[in-house]
Amino acid sequence: MALYENVFIARQDVPTTQVEALTTQFSELVTGLGGTVSKKEYWGLRSLTYRIKKNRKGHYTLLNIDAPAAAVKELERTMSINEDIIRFLTVRVDELEEGPSAIMIRSAEKADRPGGDRGDRGDRWGDRPPRRERPRFGDEGAPAATGEEE
Repeated sequence: MALYENVFIARQDVPTTQVEALTTQFSELVTGLGGTVSKKEYWGLRSLTYRIKKNRKGHYTLLNIDAPAAAVKELERTMSINEDIIRFLTVRVDELEEGPSAIMIRSAEKADRPGGDRGDRGDRWGDRPPRRERPRFGDEGAPAATGEEE
């Protein structure tokens, strides 16, 4: 049997519980056709790069599958029929990742940072160095103000 990674995007107005039910339905389909689903990861409601079928966001889910090609073909057919699924992608891989995926690691790192995902912004204006005095327009003849009195 071959190894596959399948990512599907469900519509934004579908509740999370229904996305979990879809994930369970798809994994039972693969299991019923002689395959196994080793990992199911829900990546959450994320923004899409561009609108797909009038949706700006979608629920992303990853499935790691060890199944024959016929099972994957039936899974893709079922996903294309389901109107809650707006996109899916199945890729054959040489080996499946054991730990969390890169998306899950990145979101965990974002949660650990202070200030959310934007990083620490400091004291806003308090940590800026003072502005140097510069000669203004029309003061060409006057000496530059460097902070020293003559």
